[in-house]
Amino acid sequence: MKNTAGMFRISQWSGIWLLIALVSQQAYGAEKPQFNVLFIAIDDQNTRLHCYGHDQIHSPNIDRLAEQGTRFDRAYCQYPSCGPSRASLLTGLRPGKTGVLNNQTSFRAQLPDVVTLPQFFRESGYYAARVGKIFHQGVPIDIGTDGLDDPHSWDEAFNPLGRDREQESLLTVYTPELLLQDRMSYLAADGTDDQQTDGMVASKTIQLLKQHKGDPFFIAAGFYRPHIPYIAPQKYFALYDINKTVLPAIPDGYRSRVPTAALASTVTWPNFGTTPQQARECILAYDACVSFVDAQVGRLLEALDQLGLAETTIVVLWGDHGYHLGEHGLWRKNSLYEESARAPLIVYKSGMHPHEHDCERIVEFVDIYPTVVELAGLKMPSGLAGKSLVPLMLEPERKWDRPAFTQVQFGKNEEAVPGMAVRTNRWRYVQWDGGAKGEELYDHQHDEGEMHNLVNDPAHAGVVDRLRSLLESAF
Repeated sequence: MKNTAGMFRISQWSGIWLLIALVSQQAYGAEKPQFNVLFIAIDDQNTRLHCYGHDQIHSPNIDRLAEQGTRFDRAYCQYPSCGPSRASLLTGLRPGKTGVLNNQTSFRAQLPDVVTLPQFFRESGYYAARVGKIFHQGVPIDIGTDGLDDPHSWDEAFNPLGRDREQESLLTVYTPELLLQDRMSYLAADGTDDQQTDGMVASKTIQLLKQHKGDPFFIAAGFYRPHIPYIAPQKYFALYDINKTVLPAIPDGYRSRVPTAALASTVTWPNFGTTPQQARECILAYDACVSFVDAQVGRLLEALDQLGLAETTIVVLWGDHGYHLGEHGLWRKNSLYEESARAPLIVYKSGMHPHEHDCERIVEFVDIYPTVVELAGLKMPSGLAGKSLVPLMLEPERKWDRPAFTQVQFGKNEEAVPGMAVRTNRWRYVQWDGGAKGEELYDHQHDEGEMHNLVNDPAHAGVVDRLRSLLESAF
């Protein structure tokens, strides 16, 4: 599915241009940055994309970016909730260091002098701007506001507000007892893409690209869907068939075989009490929103091409965490299962991809900060928790033994149960409240769906001991 134009027209000129740019950068030092950054965040986007193996999903633009860049197949967030994940990613530090373990806390409260990723580029002479949700904003209640934005990070920030907020009274709602931002609800909306908030995010980002194409820039575009409520123009709903939309099955007796805390993120279990038909409708609506956002990503990539910026712009696309759509009977995020902790990460830089295949090594979201800095040719700051992924972009199959650590704390006050997980190439091991509220062990070589908890199997006692030690040393 290759596009023969612009950014996706990979020819011998890419490598020649890159060589010239590197020579130029050596000649001028760090005075004149050679590479811009387009930083694309998608709220609640899991790996339910065509390029991640979900053939039924219509995501041609993200697929094309993955085809020409490096698609990290197993990238894991540090905390499967919007605010903590974004604070960790954007500071390059783990949640225990940022102090952000919920969606109400600013990392500046604990780290007033920390330099964020966009702030680092701003201080390096780049124009830095945000359009939409990059730092945490509650969706949909904070759309059109700054939310928990960080003013130190940007020269300018923009908060589009579309008709989706005005039409929330038209939603089909299946869980009215929940807060608006948590309700199983959707709307196949009238109107055009550019009347929706995410369409406005794309339009404003394109405007900034045009205005600053002669300057080094770090421009971040933050899309709000597919976060609940699932709202997208009707044409994207029409891409999917409810009769082909599958709700994951739950084995008999499953709940009794896992710790109570493991399923606590969906208070009314399973699927917030919705019927199978209602749950399938919401899955279809989620998929429609994914396709809607994909179309907006396509607009951004086309703009890079048309403005002659494709060869000089690093593109980073990420979802802030994973998302459940009925797996384990769960919905949304905040669990420590694969579907919640794993999220898409795609990185593109012209001339950087000698291999046309994906990277299957375990990587973390704290690795994004040092990766973008190295790709831009800037001096690496000290104190970051992650490791640059540039070596994997050049050689995706190289040896890489770093595990991924994810944590969560779901519940409030005395009911809060902290959970910690480590993901290695083969295993996921989970502790709830240091093991006092349960443990889990899953073998991804035989159980990709993480349905068979092996933690009490004597045959795996050695694996449990090793991973328990690894986890406890990291936290």
